[in-house]
Amino acid sequence: MKITINVECTPEEARRYMGLPDVAPMQEAMLKEMQQQMMANVKSMQPSEMMKAWLPMGLNGWLDMQKNLWTQMTSIAGNKDDDQK
Repeated sequence: MKITINVECTPEEARRYMGLPDVAPMQEAMLKEMQQQMMANVKSMQPSEMMKAWLPMGLNGWLDMQKNLWTQMTSIAGNKDDDQK
């Protein structure tokens, strides 16, 4: 025997029915505080420090990786051209 019960309610109503706490105000407060801290940190950082944080490999590392990828792609394309001849 199989019984199916469908209950239509909002997430808020389900939360209250199950007795779960309302954490929305706490989440909003935490997000606001995190945003303030992030903005304060961004304002105090120099552009060069921000680039070091965002690109730990450094710009040269990314350029080297791009060159290696391009070299590999062109060598593969060259091998395909030789196979077609």
